[in-house]
Amino acid sequence: MENQVLTPHVYWAQRHRELYLRVELSDVQNPGISITENVLHFKAQGHGAKGDNVYEFHLEFLDLVKPEPVYKLTQRQVNITVQKKVSQWWERLTKQEKRPLFLAPDFDRWLDESDAEMELRAKEEERLNKLRIESQGSPETLTSLKKGYLFMYNLVQFLGFSWIFVNMTVRFFILGKESFYDTFHTLADMMYFCQMLSVVETVNAAIGVIKSPVTPSLIQLCGRNFILFIIFGTMEEMQNKAVVFFVFYSWSAIEIFRYPFYMLSCIDMDWKVLTWLRYTVWIPLYPLGCLAEAVSVIQSIPVFNETGRFSFTLPYPVKIKIRFSFFLQIYLIILFLGLYVNFRHLYKQRRRRYGQKKKKIH
Repeated sequence: MENQVLTPHVYWAQRHRELYLRVELSDVQNPGISITENVLHFKAQGHGAKGDNVYEFHLEFLDLVKPEPVYKLTQRQVNITVQKKVSQWWERLTKQEKRPLFLAPDFDRWLDESDAEMELRAKEEERLNKLRIESQGSPETLTSLKKGYLFMYNLVQFLGFSWIFVNMTVRFFILGKESFYDTFHTLADMMYFCQMLSVVETVNAAIGVIKSPVTPSLIQLCGRNFILFIIFGTMEEMQNKAVVFFVFYSWSAIEIFRYPFYMLSCIDMDWKVLTWLRYTVWIPLYPLGCLAEAVSVIQSIPVFNETGRFSFTLPYPVKIKIRFSFFLQIYLIILFLGLYVNFRHLYKQRRRRYGQKKKKIH
């Protein structure tokens, strides 16, 4: 005897763009669901109100829909989604005014028109925010890019200053004091490169790429570049002096610990020995470097006086000659003020890192 064809219970809800149908049938496999001439046809074997049977129904929609229904089977029901051809709110589901007896509202998903509009606006706003984030890059992607950029910058600077430091050390052991006098001609190109690249560090601090105060970075950048480009770079008489060796050596000795520390920080690594060196070696090296810079400025004063380079005469009626050595004497004062600012900044960093030893109370 053939199974009786029955109609299942069907619940519906809508949004501006979609229709939702929930068919109360369990244990359904391979249902026949299609839309032809704007009519939904459903037929399936399953367990419904009348037990295991073949259940089917037909619904002619109020307005045009797309003929590709999407359905999902669960253990207890069949969920069908139908796309409207035009995004609009329908006053009812079917073309016939009288609602079929097997059809009822799905109150679990039911919204009135105003609520549906609010939901639609929320979804649209979410979609636009997602597009905006994708166009700008997600926070995780931007963080990764920033870390990669900082890692590469610190790596390049570390390699550059390491090359200078190792080269000077090897030359000193081979040539002894003779290596002092051709330091500039041997290493100036690499030092020029590293010091020009260090502009990036100050820019990073200024625009907030790194959380570091701008002033200490700017003082070091201007001070070193003044010594390198003006005192050494413009005066051949200064390039053969031993003081160049001590200036370059103190600079590179500091940076071969500082840059790898920042490099490892980009990948969240903390090597305790390197960290201690980064926060400690500056204590003797910064004053020694500053002293070497001051000696180079003092030695350059008679050279600038003799050559008259960068000196100028004030226009009539004053006609006073202003020697560049006058500015160098002022620079010596600024040099030690800069040392104080940087020393104070580095001391605060070290104190934050390691703290102050508490005195024992007896």
